[in-house]
Amino acid sequence: MLVLSRKKGQSILIGDGIEIVVVAVEGDQVKIGINAPPQIKVYRQEILEAIRESNKDAVASPGALQKLKNLNAASLDKFRNPES
Repeated sequence: MLVLSRKKGQSILIGDGIEIVVVAVEGDQVKIGINAPPQIKVYRQEILEAIRESNKDAVASPGALQKLKNLNAASLDKFRNPES
């Protein structure tokens, strides 16, 4: 892990398209801004973990695989018969 010290208004560049800017420092909290290309997804770690956990729970629920198969079959039917 690279550890850097930055002051308010200073930034860190990652690759050619990602910039991390220190926006404010208030007590023990640091506010950062992230400039990244639109194809780069930026998530807070706890949100991404919650999404992953929710996905695991959904797949583990009874009948999840059958529901997915039914959804896939319905999508294929709609694709094959767009008027219906």
